[in-house]
Amino acid sequence: MPPNTTSRPTLADIRKWPATVSIPTAALALGCSKSHLHERIRSGNSPVKTLPFGTRHVVITADLIRLLSGEEMNAA
Repeated sequence: MPPNTTSRPTLADIRKWPATVSIPTAALALGCSKSHLHERIRSGNSPVKTLPFGTRHVVITADLIRLLSGEEMNAA
């Protein structure tokens, strides 16, 4: 489980996270505010894949790892 902390996690830390994480946790890993990431998701311009769960979204950890490690996104 992601630690409840305000320090930015390393890529090695993120690789140990569960399959999905909250927007605030993903924003911490990306180095942006949670409100900025929420706005990017609302506008359809999110740098990471998300899944809607009712009124909230969660970030797919594998996509967060892909982005932070500089891997190319596979064509769907």
